[in-house]
Amino acid sequence: MNYFEAIILAIIEGLTEFLPVSSTGHMIIGTALMGIEPSAFVKLFTIVIQLGTILSVLVLYWKRFFKSMDFYYKLVVAAIPASILGLLLNDFIDSLLESPLMVAIMLVVGGVILLFVDKWFNKPTLESSDDISYKQALVIGFYQCLALIPGTSRSASTIVGGMTQKLTRKAAAEFSFFLAIPMMLGASVVKLYKFLKEGHTFTGEEINLLIVGNIIGFIVAIIAIKTFIDILTKYGFKVFGWYRIIVGVVIIAMLLSGHSLQII
Repeated sequence: MNYFEAIILAIIEGLTEFLPVSSTGHMIIGTALMGIEPSAFVKLFTIVIQLGTILSVLVLYWKRFFKSMDFYYKLVVAAIPASILGLLLNDFIDSLLESPLMVAIMLVVGGVILLFVDKWFNKPTLESSDDISYKQALVIGFYQCLALIPGTSRSASTIVGGMTQKLTRKAAAEFSFFLAIPMMLGASVVKLYKFLKEGHTFTGEEINLLIVGNIIGFIVAIIAIKTFIDILTKYGFKVFGWYRIIVGVVIIAMLLSGHSLQII
């Protein structure tokens, strides 16, 4: 991987991680078009650059993280279901990750759902994610489990989960951002541990690539989050639904044309 490829992947990560469009699907297309081989470092890179996107949430919403411990407890409760299920089904999830077709199908299916979700949940009563109960946080956590299926999108599943619990689109999206922090941090730590346990080491250039990737991801994610909230508040999910369908169809078309796609 060179610096240009690292920057492109970081831009893709920053743009798609918090949007309901599946960062995995976009990484498939990005790495396939650039011909990046899925080495151990590349696999680590695509996970660890999430730390930069995590920082973007902390910067944009830093005041929310100093209100009360109750806020943190709710995040922990919401993170439990997917954390447990992810550990129990780790091998099965890895097998799904080997199927770009599965990712493409879930992109299309999720896109169709997003076309109608605004009609299904159009009577919200909670304007702030601070107002949710522990039970509601747990329900959102169970919705997050759907994101263990590649192509579903963690953001999409948790936002829809929030809307089923009477949160407004904006409040549901913000809780999804907050919930991403423990999940992405945990994934980064586990990936780094496995990388080192397998005997891999970092070269000086690889460390620089990680630094550049996190900085780019941080900057792009800030822009993406602000833009996403504006679009979501004004127009709802339809634009993202159609976009997912298009991306899914593109991946299917690439597969049918004989293009070899690898999920990193």
